[in-house]
Amino acid sequence: MPAAPWRLIIEMRIVHYLNQFFAGIGGEDRAETPPDARAGAVGPGLALQQLLAGEAEIAGTVWCGDGLVADGPDDVLNAIINAVESFAPDVVVAGPAFGAGRYGLACARVCAAVTRRLGIPALAAMAPDNAAVELHRHEVLIVPTAATAIGMKDALAAMARLAPRLGRGEALGPAAVEGYLPRGRRMNARAAAPASERALQLLLARLDGRPFASEVELPRYERIPPPPPVTDPARMRLALVTECGLVPRGNPDRLEWVRASKWLTYPIDGKQTLAPGDYEVAHGGYDAAFAAEDPDRLVPLDAVRELVRRGELGGVLDAYYVTCGNHGILGQMAVHAREIAADLRRQHVDSVLLVAT
Repeated sequence: MPAAPWRLIIEMRIVHYLNQFFAGIGGEDRAETPPDARAGAVGPGLALQQLLAGEAEIAGTVWCGDGLVADGPDDVLNAIINAVESFAPDVVVAGPAFGAGRYGLACARVCAAVTRRLGIPALAAMAPDNAAVELHRHEVLIVPTAATAIGMKDALAAMARLAPRLGRGEALGPAAVEGYLPRGRRMNARAAAPASERALQLLLARLDGRPFASEVELPRYERIPPPPPVTDPARMRLALVTECGLVPRGNPDRLEWVRASKWLTYPIDGKQTLAPGDYEVAHGGYDAAFAAEDPDRLVPLDAVRELVRRGELGGVLDAYYVTCGNHGILGQMAVHAREIAADLRRQHVDSVLLVAT
């Protein structure tokens, strides 16, 4: 009786990146958990493995504390990438992070580094309004999820659908067709009708009240209602906030001149004016020569002090807030704004003079 032929089955290998919570390590109190890994699936990876249905196996799971990887030094990310590489994956998936900002940022950073350093395709999953999306969507493939873990089932299904295709090296179609978040890339494609005819059909659909989809996605900006007017400026405490990039000479805290990743504060208590020579501009979007001549043109401390002396303004916070708005990413700027606002509320500031360039 002849021997049965052997059949070699090689499964696609996936590495799954998680934070400390979904890895079962702990919550916010374990946000500084160092990178670690184990073979096989962990936490939500167990359900993901079932959804992959034999197309691929989760060869290993790598995790790290949110705070450590999102804000930590490069050696933390290096350790994560080394752990990922040790499992020899064909594709890496991260998350889902849902609406968690630090987790989303960690997933995006890991995926970007995996693709850039190892040449391995990677896929992250998070809510569309996660701050990491705006920061990394151009370089990281991201599938949209609900804001919370209540959408875990759908998120894992989307990851299971796209991850094997990435591992096989398949080219994905448009975001609207494949179900991932737009990456800002526009590719040439053949259309059945010329642009003028397509535009006319869109116009007619709009006039008739029929559904239509524009071929060019327009930016959407949040509508912010104006605050109520200040009722008594003479008793008001004012703060000076600016995106002009004005920093002490030498730029001691290394504020970036483009796509700033931080905001800073510098003391002005006891100062009546900002002296020329004591400051410089970390900003690549305008000619700062006029500011070098007189820094008060950017942060008008002299004019505000005069209002205080005349009794028209109650007082000024003893520090000014600064970042650089040059090519600022809206999601990151929104994070800066929320953090600065929280700090101002803590100091009982009544109003803000936002100086822009």
